Amino acid sequence: MRHVSSYNPSILPWESAFSETSLRKLEAALDNDCVEDAWEVFCDYKCLHGLPKRDLVRKMISLMACSSSTQWLHKAYDLVLVVFRERPDILHSEGLIRLSLILARSQMPVLCSTIFRIVFENFKIPSDDLLCTIFCHLVKSEIGSYLASNILVEICESSQACKPVVRKSIQLKPMIHNATIFNLILDSCSKYGCFLKAQLIIELMSKFGVTADVNTITILAQLYENIGQRAELMRLRVHIDRVAPLSFKRHYCQFYDSLLSLHFKYNDIDSAAELMLELYRNSKSSIYGDILITANNGLRNACLVQIGSDNLKTGHKLKIDPWHLDSNFIVDSQSYSGLALFTDGKIIPSTKALAKLIHGYVKQSNVIELSNFIIEVEKVMGSTEGCFSDSVIDACIQLGYLEIAHDILDDLESADIHVGVNIYTSLLRAYCKENMLEESKMLLNQMRKVGLLGKLSNADAISSNLCSNCNGNSFGTKTDWSEGRSLLAGYLSKEIKEDDSTHPLVYEFNSSILFFCKANMMEDAIMTVKRMQKKNMQPTIETYSHLLSGYSSLKMYRQITILWGDIKRRLEEGVLHVDRDLFECLLMNFLRGGYFERVMEIADYMIKRNIFADKWKYKKEFLKLHQNLYRNLKAIHTKTDAQRKRLEYVQAFRKWVGIHTKGKNV
Repeated sequence: MRHVSSYNPSILPWESAFSETSLRKLEAALDNDCVEDAWEVFCDYKCLHGLPKRDLVRKMISLMACSSSTQWLHKAYDLVLVVFRERPDILHSEGLIRLSLILARSQMPVLCSTIFRIVFENFKIPSDDLLCTIFCHLVKSEIGSYLASNILVEICESSQACKPVVRKSIQLKPMIHNATIFNLILDSCSKYGCFLKAQLIIELMSKFGVTADVNTITILAQLYENIGQRAELMRLRVHIDRVAPLSFKRHYCQFYDSLLSLHFKYNDIDSAAELMLELYRNSKSSIYGDILITANNGLRNACLVQIGSDNLKTGHKLKIDPWHLDSNFIVDSQSYSGLALFTDGKIIPSTKALAKLIHGYVKQSNVIELSNFIIEVEKVMGSTEGCFSDSVIDACIQLGYLEIAHDILDDLESADIHVGVNIYTSLLRAYCKENMLEESKMLLNQMRKVGLLGKLSNADAISSNLCSNCNGNSFGTKTDWSEGRSLLAGYLSKEIKEDDSTHPLVYEFNSSILFFCKANMMEDAIMTVKRMQKKNMQPTIETYSHLLSGYSSLKMYRQITILWGDIKRRLEEGVLHVDRDLFECLLMNFLRGGYFERVMEIADYMIKRNIFADKWKYKKEFLKLHQNLYRNLKAIHTKTDAQRKRLEYVQAFRKWVGIHTKGKNV
């Protein structure tokens, strides 16, 4: 199939008749929807006479766009680029937006984003609904999500740069206040691990006064969990705890799941226990909350929450409405880490969360607090059977934590919490199996005090094999494991085997580094990194992301080159994993600072690791800052070796992003 040419010779007088004939053939083919015939005539005409009149070009693009063939969509895209370079006035925004939507549906994100950006460059933008639809298709793929987030950032930045009258003419104001659009992009950033970009989107929401709804808060919970920013969730919790109606509560299951997960990551077991107790209490009082909130429903208002630095000069405030749920886009409320569950209209801690709590307290040798937690839960649950406590003690017995199980049993007896007979017999059997005679006698004396042995002597009780009949079915002992363990015991065993390799202090250090970076206190941030390394804890991707963001906000490009050296070394050692956001941020900063050798070094890293690069973005940044840099300078005219090398890197960059010396650049 032939391709359109950019060659446009002058038309001679004797060619006029042939030109008219070709135009009639082209019109007929377009009217009859004969795409192949129309394209053949179009290419012939273009080679001889240049582009035909405006309506025919638009019809040609529209006809190819409406084809379901990937081949024709590519040709439509190529034609748009040619027309944009030669006769941009011919293009029609509505037709291009339609083509962009079709390309998005066909999962051609790069082509879609280019067409969309051509439209936006001419101060045109689709309606909110159409933009949402395009983004919905784009975020289905990682590259599409990456491009969609860049486009949203570009729209917001353009809105900031535009004069008010221009903003009004291109109808940017409604779009940049549409929470659904931001939620779509934030959700995709969370899904594909683009955490630096997500934080930028959150800051833009704050700057433009976008009101975060239930969906936004759910996505934020996932994002902050992934990057270990517990303080952000603690600020949000103040407002989320006030939401009581069951219709909303289920959407916040993810929020409590993420907060609970972060408590465990920080090894803050007491805070985890407090949150779990609060969830148990709320599960018993939700019905009253519904009545109370329904009566005061008209009084609720959106509120502001501090994000980023606590320093008021450098932080941002995000407007949130934890009562508002946009039905156009609803995030899956199923918990990400499986620590909180929504069941029977209530959010409760899962068996997995309970296993983490037990394991945390056992590691700390803090059985007293574990016992206190169990006692409080029993009081909240209001059960006289002690089912919850039985399940915990039973799991400890199955895992061989016999001393801990006995200590908990003692504490429960002291608190007058009933313990099932099967727990006593299970523990006795475990003692017998381990030949722990002294412990067996102590337990038998306890059993006698509560009236479980009757007239049997200790020796008779043991010899009668009383402890072999302890396979009772207590709360939480549903068999779900190959070894016949209870569900809780199975999760507890898994926790012991899969103990988190990341030291809790890493999260604490990163949190401090983030604070200093957001407050523009970079010296303190670097000192914190050094303290971190002295404790044999290596910087993570999050550490470098925080430092990079801090330096970038202060335009400290030289320091970023030093930071890149450290990152590169750790990448080569295999200590760090490749992160697209980090590479993009590095490249953009080196580009802004004019460090073209470093720019091409990052570009080579991305090419070798098959990381997609949004060249349109880098090209526009270059043209904005360095458009005429070395434009007419040739290597033979350079005065120093340093200038010659820099020229080579600038030329290499121009070639990489496709910047032409003449004509429009696309």
